[in-house]
Amino acid sequence: MSSYSVEEFAGNGALKDILDALTADGWDDVPTLKMMSAADMEGLKLTDAQRDALELRTYLHDRNLMQYADQLEESGKRLPELLSTTPGDLVSQYGMRRGHVARFVDRSSACGVILPSDLTLPARKRPGDADSDVSSFVSRISDPSDAHAGSLPGHRRRPSHESSNFRHFDSDGNKTDDGGDKAVPIKGIVANGDTPPRLCGLVQPKRVTNDVTPLSILEKIYVQKLVPEHKAGISPWVDGELKLPPPMKASELWARNTVLLLCVRRPGCVMCRAEAHRLYARKSIFDSLGIQLVAILNEQIDFEVKAFWPRYWGGMVLVDRNRDFFKALGGGQLLTDNLCTGFFFNSHARRNWKRATATGFDYNTTGEGTIKGGLYIVGPGKTGVAYQFIERSFGDWAPLEEVLSVCSNLQTKPQKKENLTIHQEEDSTTAWEESDV
Repeated sequence: MSSYSVEEFAGNGALKDILDALTADGWDDVPTLKMMSAADMEGLKLTDAQRDALELRTYLHDRNLMQYADQLEESGKRLPELLSTTPGDLVSQYGMRRGHVARFVDRSSACGVILPSDLTLPARKRPGDADSDVSSFVSRISDPSDAHAGSLPGHRRRPSHESSNFRHFDSDGNKTDDGGDKAVPIKGIVANGDTPPRLCGLVQPKRVTNDVTPLSILEKIYVQKLVPEHKAGISPWVDGELKLPPPMKASELWARNTVLLLCVRRPGCVMCRAEAHRLYARKSIFDSLGIQLVAILNEQIDFEVKAFWPRYWGGMVLVDRNRDFFKALGGGQLLTDNLCTGFFFNSHARRNWKRATATGFDYNTTGEGTIKGGLYIVGPGKTGVAYQFIERSFGDWAPLEEVLSVCSNLQTKPQKKENLTIHQEEDSTTAWEESDV
């Protein structure tokens, strides 16, 4: 399993002793660590053992094979040498399962994610890095399901006249040539998508609104923070329980920065976990664009939050107890479906489930799973909703190229990472929040 816990990524190897130094320098989350280039390593004065460990752990994280990281690193062999090891030796010497051996030796199995050349990681402090080559051995991502995302029905590609205002990214989240650097103001849009009929049209799906939610509706919503953005050594659990700050206005989230709000239907659902994991894998790109990542749950179940964060999502997690964000996605009422007509009679939802289970992620059936979620991108201040995606069938994912294109148009100069959420901490008195600031 490829967790986004920094401590689990470092394990008991060479990176463990320098976690504090990396965190202090801004390399404080797994997606950013995996983007570290050779020039960054040189600037940080990493030893050969630490560089080899980062290369190996990045490769394993991309392929959901982190359970073998400590043992493979302890062998003292570099990644190229391990890749040349025979399958039989991988099984006998390292206890690797045969199915995992095939995944380990397949160098083409991970999709490539490269930081666009005109962006730079906030962790980088040296001049000139914006133009450096960041497509090194760590410019990959653990998203084996992305290759199938474009072939699924229900996500129609937006016609060219509708997407002309966007900078362009491909389906893996890599920026393509848009013929110019000047951003054009964006009008809020609702992502295109089909709601397929069920049982050969005998069961008609519920109508989904095509209107963008007015900012005035979202500004009235109150949410409560469950966990902060994941940092090494920070735990929001006190004596096994979450200590929550008072509710806050949702408008505080986008008061100074663009925010991506992922409305999660159920954190134990494999389709929701896979979508969250897929988005957070691009955190380094979102950071470079000045976009804050926030997940919103419709109920609080502490052990489900602990299983979801930071393993599948390392960003801030909030709870919307009144489910107002979920109502807003439905045009004022909750979008619900049942397991029978919404899943078993819906071939599109079953394909979504198959795509998600291909990741190998664990899942459960705990909690409310019939309220559909979605995604909002809200610009800073009074900019308003720039993008809105609605989960029409269980397991629908927002197209990455659209999400990143909208975020690129809303790009703001990234603040220092410790300042990105400080306005949400001002009234906080809990110990973990004080240490987070």
